[in-house]
Amino acid sequence: MQTTSLSNSPVPSIRGSVAPILGELIDFRRDLHSHPELSHKEFRTTDRIIEALEAAGLQPKRLSGTGAYVDIGDGPIQLGLRADIDALPVLEETGLPYASVNTGITHACGHDIHTTVMLGAARVLAGLEAEGSLGGRIRVIFQPAEEVMPGGALSVIEQGILEGVPRILALHCDPRVDVGQVGTRIGAITSASDTIRIELSGRGGHTSRPHLTEDLVFALGQIAVSVPAVLSRRIDVRSGVSVVWGQIHAGSAPNAIPGHGFMAGTMRCLDAEAWYAAGQLLDDVVREVAAPYGVEVALEHTRGVPPVINSETETGLIEASARAELGEDAVVLTPQSMGGEDFAWMTQAVPGAMMRLGTRTPGGETYDLHRGDYNPDELAISCGVSVMAAAAVRAARGLRH
Repeated sequence: MQTTSLSNSPVPSIRGSVAPILGELIDFRRDLHSHPELSHKEFRTTDRIIEALEAAGLQPKRLSGTGAYVDIGDGPIQLGLRADIDALPVLEETGLPYASVNTGITHACGHDIHTTVMLGAARVLAGLEAEGSLGGRIRVIFQPAEEVMPGGALSVIEQGILEGVPRILALHCDPRVDVGQVGTRIGAITSASDTIRIELSGRGGHTSRPHLTEDLVFALGQIAVSVPAVLSRRIDVRSGVSVVWGQIHAGSAPNAIPGHGFMAGTMRCLDAEAWYAAGQLLDDVVREVAAPYGVEVALEHTRGVPPVINSETETGLIEASARAELGEDAVVLTPQSMGGEDFAWMTQAVPGAMMRLGTRTPGGETYDLHRGDYNPDELAISCGVSVMAAAAVRAARGLRH
């Protein structure tokens, strides 16, 4: 281990090491994009990751089920790097020649980019280790099932993969940021996110005699409108509690009040403490709103993830690496997202930070995440590899920033 002898040496530039392998990385990403797999079913994806790491002379280990990790270098682990590998149940609409061959599944959140970036970082770090210029051990984790709550990160932690990892970094594609830039912020960068499903049942009947029924369609409407409003009056508005419904279904005829219906949605919150408070209130509020209509209520509240909290030191590590590799203007302040991210469980276990990787072609169209037409600029791969590998080298040499 060369930590002592290398700690005062200049940190090598990474960009030059990325250029020779960028074409291979893009090919790898396109292969993953063509063969997306849903959460906990990423078997081919895991095989491809392991094959690519072994081809680089590394010795990856398979996680239980799907996913993998690999250590590069010797001595105590100095940093963890994490990528998520699963896709979404979304129909691809890009028309690309390497579009998904799995109908109704696509990498609409950019996890194929995340995986490719961390594979590239592993390859660069392996090259530095072979030259004797890495300086310490880095663990790269390819995590399954980020897209389902409460997330595959919990399984990674339960398997002990973070044991001995003192700090950890991750990245997420951002279609609002140009390629060549990364978004950072200290503190919460994502929000807490839960899923809610409410089932109502009661006496149905003719719409001409609603007084003889338990009008659950009307009750569903009242819950849809009133529950978000009540929570916003019971929880500090600065915490940003947001309940939004994605599904409401009841009945099959316009003149018949049904006996069963359901609604489902998400509850998001900017603040972890308010997230816990809102979760405790939710059941009472739903039942209070539904009570006047006499319906039976079954509430399924699935706790999701807390916010990802970026520590100051690890955010500084990302920013220093981005400026060194991409230029002084490469770092932009990113707003806190209302999206949920199970990397939050890892940042609760050890200090860490997530950066937003710019994927928009400068002057080009903004493709939003979780849409079938999301089409990131693949040059973002080079930027991501450069920043993550540079951060790993700094950490391996014991540099805080």
